[in-house]
Amino acid sequence: MTATVLLIDDDPSLRRVTEYNLAAAGFTVLPAASGAVGLTLFRTRRPDLVITDVRLGDMDGLAVLAAIKEENSETPVIVITAFGSIELAVQAMQKGAFTFLTKPFDREALRLAAHQALELASLRVRNQALTEELDRLAGVDGITTSNPAMAEILETAVAVAASEATVLITGESGTGKELLARLIHRRSPRRDHPLVAVNCSAIPPTLIESELFGHKKGAFTGAVAHRKGRFQTANHGTLFLDEVGELRPDMQAKLLRGLQEREVEPVGADRPERVDVRIIAATNRDLEEAIRRGEVREDLFYRLSVIHLHLPPLRERREDIPALTRQFLDRLGAPPEVRFSESALARMHHYAWPGNIRELQNVVERCLILRKGPVIEAGSLQLPEPAAPDAFPLPEIPDEGISLEAVERALVEKALAKAGNNRSEAARLLKIPRHVLLYRLAKFGL
Repeated sequence: MTATVLLIDDDPSLRRVTEYNLAAAGFTVLPAASGAVGLTLFRTRRPDLVITDVRLGDMDGLAVLAAIKEENSETPVIVITAFGSIELAVQAMQKGAFTFLTKPFDREALRLAAHQALELASLRVRNQALTEELDRLAGVDGITTSNPAMAEILETAVAVAASEATVLITGESGTGKELLARLIHRRSPRRDHPLVAVNCSAIPPTLIESELFGHKKGAFTGAVAHRKGRFQTANHGTLFLDEVGELRPDMQAKLLRGLQEREVEPVGADRPERVDVRIIAATNRDLEEAIRRGEVREDLFYRLSVIHLHLPPLRERREDIPALTRQFLDRLGAPPEVRFSESALARMHHYAWPGNIRELQNVVERCLILRKGPVIEAGSLQLPEPAAPDAFPLPEIPDEGISLEAVERALVEKALAKAGNNRSEAARLLKIPRHVLLYRLAKFGL
């Protein structure tokens, strides 16, 4: 199928020459003598490639580039100009141009650039198709679930991915917070730019500012060169701040400024730098409780939690364990005949999984390495025996069965009543973190 090229140039003679060269190379050419005409043709004809001059009679060619990218970021754009400079080329590439050609250019350079741009666009389309097929076969970006609450979280994550909203992901350690963050990034308009992950609890307090915002040469002992921070590295992409609740109060204030002003100040710099990043933060702490203790700024919490997603622990989505174990076996390269026995799956089902999905993956890997045959039995799991329950009267289970969800709801309601609707106290009575109680309140519509 012949590719269609929109050619925008207000110089009639150069436009005719370029049009001839493109047509001779096998392209269908849509000529436009102005930026306005070019944008109209783009919206009505949807060309495969756009070639635009920088200096147009009615508008700037970089503004045309920006308008095209805003309407369809996947359409490749080649920028041409007779007044080339490094600064202009950088501006064009920052706005999304595929490449930048300076007049006069020979026809082979133009043909090569056009073919390369179209080939890259084709690869992106095929990659997207493959990604969608993998999602269909393996769940949403590899996240497998048949749990209604988890499915709703994934649906929300996919919906908010297209926005620029800041997302806060909470949940116990090992529940897959970074995996969910990567899903959001992959489904966002920023997917062609980097996702930079930072574990805020793993960086010493004395280095965290330099790690996040960068530093200038000579800013401190050992700063022998300028260094980009994670914000600058993630420019135009996504910055994932894991364990964000561990930041010191002074760093929380600087992070808040970066979120609000879209600028950061490297250590030792005399002026801030503009950045364009989307923030996804995660924590296993109860941030509302941390706010009450004065450990987390309330304004930062609300700025981070424009969208709040709480991942349930594995013990609340036990129905996913068989599919997850199969998925981990496949990822680890296990032969198709290798599987866990029914007794092993039953043992997994009754285990509490304090380490959540990360612990499950480790157990599957250990069993695969130490297996003695294709079927992995319960004795190979090496899981601790269930702890004895706390001593309190348990309801009798009638012959027709009992709803565990109804029992759980009743316990939550009793705890709230006993605590006078104080959620923190109710969470203490139930021996669960406050954010887990909030998740259950939302789950039960209380």
